[in-house]
Amino acid sequence: MPERMDVQVRAGNEGDLAGLTDIYNHYIRETPITFDVSPFTPDERRPWLLSHPEDGPHRLLVAQSGGDGRILGYATSSPFRPKAAYATSVETTVYLAPDASGQGVGTRLYTALFEALAGEDLHRAYAGVTLPNEASLRIHQRFGFQQIGVYEEVGRKFGTYHDVAWLEKRLS
Repeated sequence: MPERMDVQVRAGNEGDLAGLTDIYNHYIRETPITFDVSPFTPDERRPWLLSHPEDGPHRLLVAQSGGDGRILGYATSSPFRPKAAYATSVETTVYLAPDASGQGVGTRLYTALFEALAGEDLHRAYAGVTLPNEASLRIHQRFGFQQIGVYEEVGRKFGTYHDVAWLEKRLS
């Protein structure tokens, strides 16, 4: 097992935009994990970053290397759906730099995210996981998510249809 890194978790800010965009673009270019198919520029990702303030139910937390300051990953809680009745539900996600997986970074991010959300008026968290993705399923299960369904062949990327498992975590 790789040695654990010195990691600091904090709220994301505009200075993180290039690093966050690089991480997300890796998953766009190399994996079916996200159904985005065209990489983003940092300017195109700015509205996404700004939609996650430092407080409230919609957060962006960043894991940064304590050694060189490099962005190792991020976790978010975002609106589940735009209609008002969904306001007590969030969709969560975690993305890691490719060389940061398996070192506890995702666990640190999700721990901090759910601690931050504990005081919010939230009832449920949801996560969509493109299948197969054992690492994502494992971390979500470790944090109390349970699979509630699968959308079969819901997205096509790289010429292949992919299923998405939906997971739910009770927050209150």
